[in-house]
Amino acid sequence: MILFRGGWVFDGTGQRLDGHGVLVEGAQIARVAPLAEFDGFAGETVDTGGGTLLPGLIDCHVHLVYSGQPDARAAMAKQSPADITLMALENAQKSLAGGITAVRDCGGKDHLEFAVRDAIGRGTFQGPTIHAAGRMICMTGGHGNAIGRVADGPEEVVKAVREQVHAGCDLVKIMATGGVMTPGVNPEDAHYSAEEMKAGVTEARRFHKRTASHAQGTEGILNAVRAGIHSIEHGIFMTEKCIEEMKEAGVYLVATISALKNIVANADSGIPAYAVEKALRVSENHLRSLRMFHAAGGKFAMGTDAGTPFNHHGENAQELGYLVDYGLSPSEALVASTAHGADLMGPMDIGVIEAGRKADLLLVEGDPTKDIRMAAERANHRAVYKAGVSVPLGRPAARAARQAAE
Repeated sequence: MILFRGGWVFDGTGQRLDGHGVLVEGAQIARVAPLAEFDGFAGETVDTGGGTLLPGLIDCHVHLVYSGQPDARAAMAKQSPADITLMALENAQKSLAGGITAVRDCGGKDHLEFAVRDAIGRGTFQGPTIHAAGRMICMTGGHGNAIGRVADGPEEVVKAVREQVHAGCDLVKIMATGGVMTPGVNPEDAHYSAEEMKAGVTEARRFHKRTASHAQGTEGILNAVRAGIHSIEHGIFMTEKCIEEMKEAGVYLVATISALKNIVANADSGIPAYAVEKALRVSENHLRSLRMFHAAGGKFAMGTDAGTPFNHHGENAQELGYLVDYGLSPSEALVASTAHGADLMGPMDIGVIEAGRKADLLLVEGDPTKDIRMAAERANHRAVYKAGVSVPLGRPAARAARQAAE
């Protein structure tokens, strides 16, 4: 058993507990209680003084088969299936070392990432819990068509969903609109019709699968929400009508601010010109939409789109800082990356520090409810635990520099 004591506890639902200890037994949290109730405890103790223990972070939108290359399509064309699979495992482990204990993979390559998910699930390798969509489903010429499952018409979309279910997917992702990283498509355009979206989402739900939709333009967002989608990914051109219907249906927004910010910040570093042009064009509208959604009380789950250009696995937690920059409070950003992420993925036995939940934990310096950088920056991470087992963190550059100066 391990007792964490001395600092604050952020439970994942928004509560910060003072003077509490967290007892972990094996892979689970056994007890959360005032410290006085642990008097006489003689087992292993972790001193959390001056820091905060919180649930491991959850990234609800990653692509493990990409590694942040400037042009992922060109890079993938040079890789063998074995190369891609090993890279996906490395990316998953980088994310875990960065405090991310669970991820939704929102589109892979020929189901290669399923082998990584399953090997981690068996305990062959240490890594985050992975829920994988398999091949994203898109129309002919649509966003993601280079590696997605192309399907046109309701019957073919249903077949594409069944193929992902048969392959062993955890969720189904359907591309409602154009996007930034595919040449020749417009983010504002609806791709699938309302009828096609409804057919795909209904079939996924029939097999008890969660659903996510890449949806940037207004019409595509509405098509996805009205079809019964669980989450809107990106949400760049939301209107008040979109937000009203998302709130009424309880749909999560996974904003992936990191994706656009990293393209814009590295515009002269080899990213295809068409992607840079679109990112620059839509960024301001993305900010406006997210602030509208937050002001209206919409539900956020954290997601980064890790794997897109210069959006590196292992640095996922930076999204927390961006969410705060865009209007969320630190506590709201932390809830989006813990309890809300678990609810969107499952629900699952992670994301909240309470008895009976899995002991996926992140220990950080200071109080991230006051200063989000304590959780957003890896240099401020003290320790990560996956199912009660400590994770090697390595020495990120910022931490190494700080320690060298001490």
